[in-house]
Formats: sequence, structure tokens, C-alpha cells
Amino acid sequence: MKSTISNESFEARNAKSTRLKNAAKLLIVFLLFSVVITYLALPIVALFAYGTPFGFISSLSTAMVQEAIKLSLITTLTTLAVVIIFGTPVAYYNARHSYRGKRIIETLMDLPIVLPPSVAGIALLLTFGRMGLLGQYFNILGINIAFTTTAVVLAQIFVSSPFYVRQATTSFEDVDPEYEKAAHTLGASGTATFFRVTAPIALNGLVSGALMTWARALGEFGATLIFAGNFQGVTQTMPLAIYTALNSDLNAAVNLAVILVLICFAVIISVKVLTLREKHGGKDEKTVLDQV
Repeated sequence: MKSTISNESFEARNAKSTRLKNAAKLLIVFLLFSVVITYLALPIVALFAYGTPFGFISSLSTAMVQEAIKLSLITTLTTLAVVIIFGTPVAYYNARHSYRGKRIIETLMDLPIVLPPSVAGIALLLTFGRMGLLGQYFNILGINIAFTTTAVVLAQIFVSSPFYVRQATTSFEDVDPEYEKAAHTLGASGTATFFRVTAPIALNGLVSGALMTWARALGEFGATLIFAGNFQGVTQTMPLAIYTALNSDLNAAVNLAVILVLICFAVIISVKVLTLREKHGGKDEKTVLDQV
């Protein structure tokens, strides 16, 4: 009897100890999450808490803000179009072929992701500047690239293109080659197979990569400042306008920052939605083949 009571007492103490340990773990996790979330969210809250809706609308009517928004939209959309046109074939070829030096080429294409923006700006300046590696020959023809709107686009392409190429390559790798073979068997050409089978199946990933590329181009600052300069209406994009407005109009700087935060938030939500759609089946491959 005593042995049974002793065992029950031991089990009760053990269960109590386990509950206390689990409670302690939950408390530690809760505290860690609270610290991390507070640290990340508080600056965003402070940004939105500054100023008033009237001040936000009023600052949007200033010439500097309007020109910065317009220039950012023009340059980033141009950048996105160039990246998609040139990056898609490269990503598809990398996804479907192995060749000597592939890892080296992939590393070079990924390098701008980790390269400091200031280094990227100097590298572009030494390449396309008036006395640069290629710029000196353009200069002979009377073409100047540095410190122009073209330089803004080139800087954005340099820093943002890896995001699309990486995502597109992964998306094409996830497309089963058997579907492409089946399309060929049905008489579809290589181009028709790509546009009617491969691209539709990989579409969610391609759109996600395009959105991330656009957001990265929209937020580009360092390389643009060094390579393109900071000239209102010519090279002054939204991040550069924020930098300039900090010295003269804090409200304009804050409101431009709010716009960028809202855009980035929308991009992240869109990418997550597309990722979930891709995980849950995305485009039905059989439906795609039926369209061939």
C-alpha cells in the first residue's frame, strides 16, 4: 500500500514538474516573440503615428514628392520589363540544362544580392561612367549614361534582377519536364510549349519573383545615389527624395516612407498568397495540357 502511495506521489510530482517546465518554456517563447515583434513593429507604428491624414495628403501635392513618385514608377516598371525579358530565358535555360561553369555563373548572378549598394554604385560608375570601361566608348559617340535617368534604371536592374532570376529558375525547376514532353508529343513547338504549358504552371512563382524584383528596385538607394546622383525630376527616386527631404521637409520624408511601407506590405502579402496557391496546387497541369 505504501509503495503504491509513494508511486502515485512520485508521478504527481513528476507531472507537476513537467507542467512547470512547459509553462516556463511557453513564457520564454512568449517573451522572445514579444521582444522581436515589438522591436520590428514599433518603428513602423511610429512612422504611421507621425503626422495627420491632412498633412499626408498635403505633402503629396508638392512638386518634389510627385516627381519622385512619377520617376520611381517609370524607372521601376522599365526595370521590371527588362528583367523579365532578359531574365526569363536565362532562368529557363538554367533550370533545364547543366553546363560547365554553371555554378560560377549562378554565383555571379547572385552576387548583387549580398553586394553593398555603395560597391554596386562604384562598380557601375567605373563601367558606364564617362571614363569607365564601357562608358569611354559611349562618350566618344556622345552618349552619357552616368547621372541620367538611364543610370537609375541600370542601377535598379543590377541590384534587383537576381531576385527574379532565382525565383524563376526555381519555379521552372518545379515544372515536371514530362508535361513538356507530352506537349511536344501532341505536336506543340518549343515556343508554344513554353508559353502554353511551362509558363502557366510556373506562373505563381514568376509573378512572385517579379513582385520582389519590383519592390527591390523601388527601394534602391545606394547604387542609384553614387551612379545616378540625386537630381530632382531626373534621378531623384522616392528613397532619394526621402534622403533629401530629411533636411528640409520632415513631413514629406515621412509620407514618402509611409507610401513605400504600404507598397512593400502589399508586395509581401501578394507573394505569400501566391506561395500558398502554389503549395496547394497552383495551375492544374492537366488543364494546361488540354489547352495545347
